[in-house]
Amino acid sequence: MITITNEVVKKLINDQFPEWSDLEIKPVKTSGNDNRTFHLGEHMAIRLPSAEPYVPQVEKEQKWLPLLAKELSLPIPTPIAKGNPTKEYSFPWSINKWLVGESLTLSNIHNINQFARDLGAFLVELQSIEVNGGPLAGPHNFYRGGNIAVYDQESKKVIEQNKDSLNVPLLNEIWELALDSTWKENPVWVHGDIAPGNILVREGKLAAVIDFGILGVGDPSCDMAIAWTFFDNQSRQIFRETLKADEETWNRARGWALWKALITFNWDKNSNEKSADESLEIIKKIEQDYKEK
Repeated sequence: MITITNEVVKKLINDQFPEWSDLEIKPVKTSGNDNRTFHLGEHMAIRLPSAEPYVPQVEKEQKWLPLLAKELSLPIPTPIAKGNPTKEYSFPWSINKWLVGESLTLSNIHNINQFARDLGAFLVELQSIEVNGGPLAGPHNFYRGGNIAVYDQESKKVIEQNKDSLNVPLLNEIWELALDSTWKENPVWVHGDIAPGNILVREGKLAAVIDFGILGVGDPSCDMAIAWTFFDNQSRQIFRETLKADEETWNRARGWALWKALITFNWDKNSNEKSADESLEIIKKIEQDYKEK
């Protein structure tokens, strides 16, 4: 990861977009891992890749987000301009329209069941858009929408490394079930990272979905992992029903949720106790839901 300061961003704007040089620039409250985001005045956002692997996201978002935005009833980021690399910052970057809202939490939505319906409806709408040669899952989006088997060795290794704190037989069973099927329908659009930090809420309701950096086309099960990372039993079922997810797709979705929780737990267990505990709780929720199915 590279450090991107206010001064660097200010110079980029001054040199390449002098018409906006008088606007205030400041970091957003919470920035993502793949990109660093800054306010540009009140109505725009500057989005800069934080490392080389995330650079392809710029061209992809510039090309596809305006097309998707026309087909979606919910706001998503739309590019306004594209910045060029410089000696101070060596990657391309974007200026997008700023979307108003707070990152999703359990406390800022009025009704979790209605929220499950609304998010499910957004994903159904996204999946219904003609793919028109959209980018197939691959390294550019860390295989979101692709075959979860790409993470087979990694997941099994993490389970084995943590056998003192995890239910190894049960987790291996859940994981193998996720591997037992593949998406047999035509590819559909996937956001790739449907998570609370990428969902905006206003007045207690779903307001926008942001951060389409790992956008692609393929198997939609990866976008359903939030069923276990955010929803409770009832809202999880409502989310599934809205998506009309069959059993095999739901098994793969559970696998995506498990993979992410496993690698996060393993990464953070010795350095970030809060994050590790949260990941362990997700793993336990996945286990309990599986046993009750």
